[in-house]
Amino acid sequence: MIYFVTSNKGKFVEAAAIFGDLVQKDIGYTEIQADTLDEVAAFGMKEVAARLKGPVMLEDAGLFVEALQGFPGVYSAYVQKTIGNAGILRLMQGVDDRRAYFKSVIAYAEPDGEPVMFSGEVHGQIGFEARGGKGFGYDPIFYVGDLSLGEMEIAEKNRISHRAKSMTALKGWLASR
Repeated sequence: MIYFVTSNKGKFVEAAAIFGDLVQKDIGYTEIQADTLDEVAAFGMKEVAARLKGPVMLEDAGLFVEALQGFPGVYSAYVQKTIGNAGILRLMQGVDDRRAYFKSVIAYAEPDGEPVMFSGEVHGQIGFEARGGKGFGYDPIFYVGDLSLGEMEIAEKNRISHRAKSMTALKGWLASR
């Protein structure tokens, strides 16, 4: 059993589909202002590992839009709360280069152990409209091929997503030990 520290029920559902034996812990932690997801995850892991007794993981993820020089990136959660998908679509009006990617960084630690990090990316593009009521966050405006992540079932999304790649890497690492 692994504690997954997140307040995001969508993240937990996706992770549980990969791991199965997870317990969601919505205990919050300090998310520092940093330049990379790795820095945010590493800092948060020090805090949660000290508070929970047992194997623990957390994830930080971001949407990186090429034409916006990587924005919102590490500020993705804040941007989603403030301007949302409609705001990103407004920023992209008249922009031809719609390439974007999601990146996920998982930090994992066992009691008295050093944290290990795993990452995954999925590349796609920002659509011209939000489509689909599945998933969460930026899923309805992030397209891989002809579908937005918001149109995909969890099993389909977990075959390609940034989060699935980072979690699968952790799962493989755990199995190899």
